[in-house]
Amino acid sequence: MAAPAVLWRRIRGPGLMALLARLCDRNRDRGGRTPLFLLAPLVAPSVPPVTTQRPPPLGCVCPRGAHRFQWVGSLVPEFGISSSSVKILSTPTEFYQVMKAQVKTAKRRITMASLYLGTGPLEQELVDCIEDALSGTESEDLQVSILLDHTRGSRGKKNSRSMLLPLLRKYPDRVRVSLFHTPNLRGLLRALTPERFNETIGLQHMKVYLFDDNVILSGANLSDSYFTNRQDRYFLLQGCTQLADFFSELVEAVGDVSLQLQPDDTMEVEEGMEHPYQGNKKKYCEAARERVMDVIETARRKQCELHSASFQSGQPAPDLDPPDTWVYPLVQMKPFGIQIDELVTETLLTEAERGDRLHLTTGYFNLTQGYMDLVLGTRADYNILLASPQVNGFYGARGIAGAIPSAYVHIEHQFYNELCRKRQHHRVQLREYFRDQWTFHAKGLWLYPAGKSMPCLTLIGSPNFGYRSVHRDLETQIALVTENQDLQRQLHQEQQSLYERSSEVTPSTFRHPSRYVKLWVKLVTPLIKNFF
Repeated sequence: MAAPAVLWRRIRGPGLMALLARLCDRNRDRGGRTPLFLLAPLVAPSVPPVTTQRPPPLGCVCPRGAHRFQWVGSLVPEFGISSSSVKILSTPTEFYQVMKAQVKTAKRRITMASLYLGTGPLEQELVDCIEDALSGTESEDLQVSILLDHTRGSRGKKNSRSMLLPLLRKYPDRVRVSLFHTPNLRGLLRALTPERFNETIGLQHMKVYLFDDNVILSGANLSDSYFTNRQDRYFLLQGCTQLADFFSELVEAVGDVSLQLQPDDTMEVEEGMEHPYQGNKKKYCEAARERVMDVIETARRKQCELHSASFQSGQPAPDLDPPDTWVYPLVQMKPFGIQIDELVTETLLTEAERGDRLHLTTGYFNLTQGYMDLVLGTRADYNILLASPQVNGFYGARGIAGAIPSAYVHIEHQFYNELCRKRQHHRVQLREYFRDQWTFHAKGLWLYPAGKSMPCLTLIGSPNFGYRSVHRDLETQIALVTENQDLQRQLHQEQQSLYERSSEVTPSTFRHPSRYVKLWVKLVTPLIKNFF
């Protein structure tokens, strides 16, 4: 199949040195992490490798377009859909209004996965919409499942849990609230690490909002700024039953290995499940991996069988138009030993050909050494969009968090110097997003094939391409590939609308007073950059 050839070219081509450097970087992390107790998170234990083997890829023949990214389907399920099912939302307000409208019309299921639910009036209005949907006479079978992070969702007296408790108490048999607790925050580390700082160890970071057979994939959380003036990306996939089933089962699987919120505000584990921070860590991680991988492999086999049956019969699946767009869900859960998103992203960067253009954006520019080496070592052109200090989500924060934008400036400056030193600054450009009174949280990638003016692939979801996304948090995104020219134009317009509010980074950028980085920040950044 295509995947082995792609992976072989990946290790023998220009990405070889990058991958070797990545292995060295991993070894440094496991064996050479500094013990400085500047912050309690710095004593976080490394994740033991999980040795469970994944099943070999199925050798199926699929009646699909001959696009160059078919190899992804050997790792994850491939969902062929019509481009007309895809709607790209552009603003936080539109995201919020569409989500409320979807809640009001849901009849069977509402599934939400987010880092946290805010506590303001907009968030309360969303909760009220869910309650109205549950009380409707036409939705007596409606089930609601909400997955959040335990540490972030429990922060403060009024928090995500307190927002959802009335709903849980009123509909205990129809509402499930799960809070994921990383297995890496346990024992003395858990006892000593204060609130907020405990969130640096690992989080539930997936963003999935599902209503019957409609799914919104985004990087946005359920909080007022994400509904008003915090720019992100949002894809609404409508009427995609099998894709919706997959994400519903994925969220359910993570929910099963999470703590369950009870009507009295206590937390319990599912019966028969290892406790995430009190039980045996290895057993918990292995059980969680098995649960999540079962969802991925079952869906992949089912899709492969459907494709093969359709191909052999010479007839498309009943009641379905021939697809012109393909969706590949990518999952990254390093605490469980699941690294699919990392593998696919690295391969995409390595396989990018001369003349290809990749537009990559992240609200937090802190690329892993592996991604950084691939950007510097491959042949494609890159245009990287990142947040200016003024639109960084930590800008103006109190305490140590207020220095985080300066740390990102320092990381950006180091990367820019490396570009110039290697004479790559003409092939790899940096741009900074700025919009007055807004913050920037968009992340993803658009790939423009050589000689083409429109992208054929995009990545959208929760990963930020940084160390946290790869090593600490639970992440998911989709790779969307399309041959439809109208959808390609929409992808291009989405990319353009973000980049048009940016300016190019030049040497003079770092001479501006707003880019001054204090000496202590420069000294501390290498020690803590893997935690934010």
